[in-house]
Amino acid sequence: MTGLGFDIAHLFAGGLVLVSLMLLYQDRLTAMIHVFAVQALVLTASVAWQAWVQDAPHLYVTAAIALVFKAIIIPVALSRMVARLGIQRGIETVVGVGPTMLAGIGLVALSMVVMLPVTATADPLAREDLAFALSVVLLGLLMMVTRRNAVSQVIGFMSLENGLILAAAGAKGMPLVVEISVAFSVLIAFIVIGIVIFRIRERFDTVDVGALDRFRGDRT
Repeated sequence: MTGLGFDIAHLFAGGLVLVSLMLLYQDRLTAMIHVFAVQALVLTASVAWQAWVQDAPHLYVTAAIALVFKAIIIPVALSRMVARLGIQRGIETVVGVGPTMLAGIGLVALSMVVMLPVTATADPLAREDLAFALSVVLLGLLMMVTRRNAVSQVIGFMSLENGLILAAAGAKGMPLVVEISVAFSVLIAFIVIGIVIFRIRERFDTVDVGALDRFRGDRT
């Protein structure tokens, strides 16, 4: 791989981490859904570039799946779900945006400190992409922990999965059948989570997961 190809691959992977931090910063559902669509577009570009530099045509299928499902279908479905449920557009967080962002930056630094020494003998491209991928995974987990709204937790879950796709693509890809099965598993999980969100809204008249704790406390 040329130096330019190496730099572009890292640009896309680093961009994915940056967009993940932008997701953490959002406090409005509509904006969060839009930023998630941008994250999916960056993932698509990253995987497509990996397909070209690795001469791995099957990764183009992964890029197409990310584009169609994650950048188009899922954001549109989430937007319609928010509109249909009449969900309050603001997102209640466990802690403030400032501490959350500091924690996110700390997780990115931790990913670099942990992953780079462990993969010291690996291919340079895969080594740094795995560090970026771990950052995206941890930021997705952080979003799920710090958000009370069920829809934002779904977005955190899918952001986490984007990090796994980046890791698989950077580590010389994965078999096509695995890519397709992962895509359909995510789609099925999205459908199931959507049904659960509708049921939560129907039962508690909110999608704030804190309502579940309050309800459980009332019953005890």
